[in-house]
Amino acid sequence: MSGPEALPTELIAEGARMARICNACRYCEGYCAVFPALERRLDFTAGDLSYLANLCHNCGSCYYACQYAPPHEFALNLPRMLAEIRGASYQRYAWPDAFASLFDRNGVAVSVAIAAMVALFLIGTGSLAGGKSFFAPHSDASGAFYALMPHSVMAWTFGMVFLLAMIVLAIGGRRFWRDTEERSRDLLAAPSLADATRDVLTLKYLDGGGEGCTYPDERPSKLRRTFHHFTFYGFMLCFAATCIATLYHYVLHAPAPYPFTSLPVLLGSAGGIGLVIGPVGLMWLKVKRDRELSTPSQTGMNAAFLVLLVLVSITGLALLACRETAMMGVLLAVHLGTVMALFLTLPYGKFVHGVYRFLALARYHLERRRPLPDIAAE
Repeated sequence: MSGPEALPTELIAEGARMARICNACRYCEGYCAVFPALERRLDFTAGDLSYLANLCHNCGSCYYACQYAPPHEFALNLPRMLAEIRGASYQRYAWPDAFASLFDRNGVAVSVAIAAMVALFLIGTGSLAGGKSFFAPHSDASGAFYALMPHSVMAWTFGMVFLLAMIVLAIGGRRFWRDTEERSRDLLAAPSLADATRDVLTLKYLDGGGEGCTYPDERPSKLRRTFHHFTFYGFMLCFAATCIATLYHYVLHAPAPYPFTSLPVLLGSAGGIGLVIGPVGLMWLKVKRDRELSTPSQTGMNAAFLVLLVLVSITGLALLACRETAMMGVLLAVHLGTVMALFLTLPYGKFVHGVYRFLALARYHLERRRPLPDIAAE
């Protein structure tokens, strides 16, 4: 396996320049994890900058507080610079290497096109194989979904694609961790791993010290944190619903569809609603985002992931509501098409930031426990 491609030289040089200015000033050291991590360094390698970039949430608080921001001659805009480095790091750690350019092309149009092609393929093959039955209602007692597509075909096809996506993400995460020059076994250090997990689950660095982060503009707001919670926990509820449904099917020998009051349906419905509210709210905030902190190169990639989450949720909820009607076949194809598009683009879209940010937080807590020369641990 070949190693990660190098970050652009000019990007490293500019990122290091800004980091050295911040290191000399230190006005923002209490804002988030980026600044304590930055202050432990005098020189900044590509790996250091990738690490700092993935610690950053791009809230903009340091930019609004900075005395060296434009129009000052230093032209310091650390959040935007870290966002550019973060985007470059996605390509740097992508695997296979030849697929790194997909980060540039993973826009809304491409993602929706993939979903549409898969849905049309399923509708075409389903109507050819099943004839009129594909467009006929099927009762829950007759198996509904599986009357049109065997469970084994659905489970193996989508399970293998999801597993492949997880393998690609794991390889990217391993590349990121190696670039930090940490040992693999250090990632499993219990205290640091627990601290990183807590930070992720609580979205600690989106609270702005209690007032909320400066997003989408310089006024503190808790909206971004709230919409992130809807998105994150909506995704986890849907994942839990899928896991429980798998347990029902293979262990309890109770195949779907399940009653509306069953645990998989209740968790999936709650998660689906969260995955509509959260991503729509985040897209609304992105539209209002201060353009000085935006990175156009990542706009399509960010929007594509959110759009796919919304489409998966809406089509899933619609399928649940209409599963015993004549619309079920088409809705099933459309839902599976959006799910497949989401799985295929997971390793080459915004989702990777969740992996790298967790690893960056784990390293941050490892570093905090290490003393610098003549200085105690934090």
